Amino acid sequence: MASDYGGVFGAYPYAFRASESRLFKLYVVASALAVALIGLFVGIALVVLIGQTAAVQGGSLTLSRAFYVVIGLLVVLPAVAPTLVVARRRRKNVGASARHEAALAIAGFVFLLSLYLGLVASMPETFTLDGETVARPAPSGLFAPVIAALYAIPPVLSWIVPLSGASLVGIAHWLFR
Repeated sequence: MASDYGGVFGAYPYAFRASESRLFKLYVVASALAVALIGLFVGIALVVLIGQTAAVQGGSLTLSRAFYVVIGLLVVLPAVAPTLVVARRRRKNVGASARHEAALAIAGFVFLLSLYLGLVASMPETFTLDGETVARPAPSGLFAPVIAALYAIPPVLSWIVPLSGASLVGIAHWLFR
């Protein structure tokens, strides 16, 4: 079974097969889809940026292109980490437990949710869309208090929401290892 493991891409099927936790297996599938979607968005954003700045000579634009890639990695790494940790622990047969895997899965799902919540928190009060000024929707429904709290976060500090989710992945690993 260890011969089937081959880096990041091999870790996903390996962790899925080796895990005892159904919740973790669900996370492996969900995180693979989320990481693929994030990769697609970052790739499209990078292509658009390059297309818009192709005529301009290097310098700070090269740095901004690299910044897109760095941000993409910072978003993807906490989503991939639980799968990599479980695959490695299962492969080395070191302290693998369903409890640890379930804790990592829950923390991973919270991180994926925190990415969405960070996007909600970063939404400005008004923005221009197709030449029209649009206001963000008012909080309503069951989650209105949560949305209002996210809107209260200054957009410049909205990165704190996913950072908190990423920290939770590390804390879950540390507590349940």
